Amino acid sequence: MTTSIKQLPDNEQVLSGNGACGGCPATMALRIVGKALGPNAIMLLTPACAVASMGMTPRLGYNWPCINITFASAGSSASGIIHAVEIMKEKGRLQGEVPTVFSWVGDGGTYDIGFQALSAAAERNENIIHFCYNNEAYSNTGVQRSGATPRGTWTTTTPTGKRQPKKNMARLMLEHNIPYVATATVAYPGDLYDKVVKAKSIRGMKYIEILAPCYLGWQFDMPETVQMSRMAVRSGAWLLWEAENGKISFNNPTSHIISGKKEAEPVNEYLMKQGRFSRLLKGPDAAERMAEIQGDIDREIAFMRERAKITI
Repeated sequence: MTTSIKQLPDNEQVLSGNGACGGCPATMALRIVGKALGPNAIMLLTPACAVASMGMTPRLGYNWPCINITFASAGSSASGIIHAVEIMKEKGRLQGEVPTVFSWVGDGGTYDIGFQALSAAAERNENIIHFCYNNEAYSNTGVQRSGATPRGTWTTTTPTGKRQPKKNMARLMLEHNIPYVATATVAYPGDLYDKVVKAKSIRGMKYIEILAPCYLGWQFDMPETVQMSRMAVRSGAWLLWEAENGKISFNNPTSHIISGKKEAEPVNEYLMKQGRFSRLLKGPDAAERMAEIQGDIDREIAFMRERAKITI
């Protein structure tokens, strides 16, 4: 049974006074991750919103040892650190449990710039957790398109709407045959918490991707962050699932959509709540472009329904 938000531990690894935007979903998610990981962890960050909001040196907004690394090196840097601490443990230079080594990286540093090193770390099955907080654009540098940007989205580099569908990074990581892959979002905090607790207990490479609707980049009202996350799931634009050793299971409410017990909500209302899709709502081709996005969602649901049947 999913952990209730009232049952989450009281420990806080995200400190007050950090520089995150009000209502930032990445920071909200990191609070939940911190409750699941606890204090015995080492955090790596590539250039992204989480670095910009961590505070002024030498003070930190996060209550872990934190290392800022280059955009492309999350996979390789985390690999090096986990090997170092495990060797220290073997030699008796580290007392207590080996800390959890995790990367906290945006979609740009996961889908695009950091993919090569991440893929290599997954192929080696390194004992790390890679978190991708996915706001579907390079939000920290002005909202440019990324590989995670959905079709039809306005960004500064796609001013008339992106023409290509986004890629499914979680599914790509699944095909690396790593022990654990999961998706989550802040609208379902207990689901996220449980997945992080599970990932922490598994040895080897773990990948967790968290949808993080950015009110600045997506252009909606700040208090609607959680609502936007929930609408994404209910429309099927974001599916909640996890895979242990390649076996996929779906989490509520996605499981009801996949099983056919409940229809996904039409994507139109979800799109209309976001200014980044305003181009879709104007002009004679609006219905056609909305239909393209709905088609992308329908195909993804159908694909994942069939992919989950494959167990080896």
